[in-house]
Amino acid sequence: MFQVRIHGRGGQGVVTGAETLSIAAFLEGRNAQAFPSFGSERTGAPVVAFCRIDDKEIRLREPIIEPDALIIQDPTLLFQVDVFAGLGPDGFIILNTNKTFEELGLGEYSRKFRPERLLTVSATDLALKYVGRPVPNIPLLGAFAAASGLISLDSVAAAIRDKFSGKIAAGNIAAATEAYNIAKAEMEAVHA
Repeated sequence: MFQVRIHGRGGQGVVTGAETLSIAAFLEGRNAQAFPSFGSERTGAPVVAFCRIDDKEIRLREPIIEPDALIIQDPTLLFQVDVFAGLGPDGFIILNTNKTFEELGLGEYSRKFRPERLLTVSATDLALKYVGRPVPNIPLLGAFAAASGLISLDSVAAAIRDKFSGKIAAGNIAAATEAYNIAKAEMEAVHA
């Protein structure tokens, strides 16, 4: 079973991101579940959503304590919430920022992880460019697809079309595609 925990703030599409990821996995013939966990339901409040993906039936229903991947939609949470709790050294971290882990003050911490599994993508900028709103969830799914290889970009695009229509779907697919390509380039640079 592969478990993803998504951290963000209310209004950033955290729950929609988890649901879209689960749809992409389902479209590839896997079992998936997505669900949120949040306290106050106001814009800007910290929100966490979870997604599990497996080839067999998923019976777990509790929050994800030991994720295989983290998608962090808002870097301001890095020092407010223990977003890294439970992540092992083989875990993936997809972070919405235009800064490096070093520039964020996470250099020492990030050395515990495999460098090709630590990605930063300016997902908010991509969302603004293609969708016109600062909602980083879908571009980060494109980056996650590239980093993990767990789902394909085609499945992400199909899941986007399942959730959205018209210009919003097209914009989100373009944003996810560019984030996918950025993540692929980052990964290749690490291996070079």
